[in-house]
Amino acid sequence: MAVAQLSRPEADSAHALAVELRLLAAQLRRRLRQQASAAEWTESQRSVLLRLERQDGASVTELAQAEGVRPQSMGATVSSLMATGYVKGAPDPADGRRTLLSITPLTRKVLRQVRAAREDWLQHAIEARYSATEQKQLAGAVRLLQRLLD
Repeated sequence: MAVAQLSRPEADSAHALAVELRLLAAQLRRRLRQQASAAEWTESQRSVLLRLERQDGASVTELAQAEGVRPQSMGATVSSLMATGYVKGAPDPADGRRTLLSITPLTRKVLRQVRAAREDWLQHAIEARYSATEQKQLAGAVRLLQRLLD
C-alpha cells in the first residue's frame, strides 16, 4: 500500500506534464501554420499532399483508405488539388485503368517555401527569446522529447 501512495504523486505529475505538453505542442503547431501562408490548403488537402510527398504514386482509393475517408470524399479533395496544379495523375504502368497520383514540382516548391518560412520564424524566435545557455537547455529538451517518439 505504501508503494502505491508513493507512486501516485509521480503519476499526477506525469499527467500534468502530459497535459501541458499536449497543449504546448498544439499551440506551437498553430503558430507554425500561421507563419507559412504560401499555400492555403485545408487539413485534408495538406494531409494528402504530405502523404503523396512520402509515397509517390497512390490511387484515390489508396489515399482514401490511408486517410480513413470515403473514396468519394477523397476524389473531391484530389480534384481540387488537381485543378490548382498541386497534384497530377498518370496511368498506372501495371494497370492502365488505374490512375496514380503524385505531387507536382509546384507542390514541392511550395512545401519547401512553407517549411523554410516556419523554420525561419522558429529560428528567429529562439534567437530573440533565449540566451545561449537557454538555447542549449532547449536543445537538451528537444532530445528528451525525441525519445517520446522512439
